[in-house]
Amino acid sequence: MTISRRHFISGMGSLTLLGSPLFNARAATMRKKNFVVVMLRGGMDGLTAIQPNDSKMERVRPDILVTGVKKLTSDFNIHPRLKSFYDCWQDGKAAVVHATSIPYTLRSHFDGQNLMESGGHTPYAEKTGWLGRGIEVSALGGLAISLPMPLLLRGNNTLDNFFPTWMSLPKDGDLSVIQSSYSEGSALAEVMNRVRSRPVSMMQRSGDNQAHELAVVAAQELRREDGPRVAVFDIGGFDTHAAQGGEDGAHGECLADFDKVLQELRNGLGDQFDNTLIVTLTEFGRKVEQNGGYGTEHGYGTAVLMAGGLVKSPQVYADWPGLATKHLFERQDLNATIDARSVYCSAMSACFDIDFKTMQDRAFFGDPLNDLTDQLFKA
Repeated sequence: MTISRRHFISGMGSLTLLGSPLFNARAATMRKKNFVVVMLRGGMDGLTAIQPNDSKMERVRPDILVTGVKKLTSDFNIHPRLKSFYDCWQDGKAAVVHATSIPYTLRSHFDGQNLMESGGHTPYAEKTGWLGRGIEVSALGGLAISLPMPLLLRGNNTLDNFFPTWMSLPKDGDLSVIQSSYSEGSALAEVMNRVRSRPVSMMQRSGDNQAHELAVVAAQELRREDGPRVAVFDIGGFDTHAAQGGEDGAHGECLADFDKVLQELRNGLGDQFDNTLIVTLTEFGRKVEQNGGYGTEHGYGTAVLMAGGLVKSPQVYADWPGLATKHLFERQDLNATIDARSVYCSAMSACFDIDFKTMQDRAFFGDPLNDLTDQLFKA
């Protein structure tokens, strides 16, 4: 079967867990702080998720303007499908960075998604991801679930990864027999050592691979003191060229998918939610004006949603450019006034207990990013 471009962009959710003290001595001595990245593929519309109080919105989006919004600040409202996010906000455990994006403006999903994961400058030039490089700086090591390893998590060192096939697991005695056929110290023998060390709970079927079902598994593992410290979710479907809708449209459904993930994580983590930071990642935003199909085209500026006890305070952090045509990127998109990589670099600095400058140099090539750690996160 040939996979279509649209099917690729709107594929099913996946989950990766990484970083366990069982595999790393440094992690065992650190206060456990969980870092969760939720990739929203297709171009999440920050103007739909976190809608500005601007009369222009009614003029340029007459058919897809979100109604039933809830107030966040005097300047911004939240989409009604983001119920759990709003609950976190009211509890002081959610925040938004608005008018932000990775520094990519050419509107290709494939190039943009490559850059949002690599953190680089040129599509396909980097073979590692910013989170993988950040984990190497932190020296956490770890175990990953999924196949193939997402670019976001790839580093220069080999990480153990696997995909749960939901088949019956072989008995450990059978694995021992298999391992005995490999030379001691060989690469294949090392692979078998890794397989035998994997938690059985991670190899058992859970739900139907919907993102919120995977969140139940993630919460169970992340809340363990000796469990993983990094999780990556992958949710598609945000490429809403048609029928984007307002409160109940296609984009609202996608936001609800993210919100279910957040709800399951919060419920499952319990007290560990206070030691967790959840951030979203997308390749670009969407145009300010709706199109003829009651959707939106690829844009530039968007929003980063953040939740968890490591969020400093409920705020919409932005250098807001406004929606006046003269202030729009190419006179059509919300401009990005904050490099989203500054947010991610600061988040890793806070979660991995590594100073921002070191993380900036090693994970983001020393690019001129702003340290937002004190503004956005708790130590």
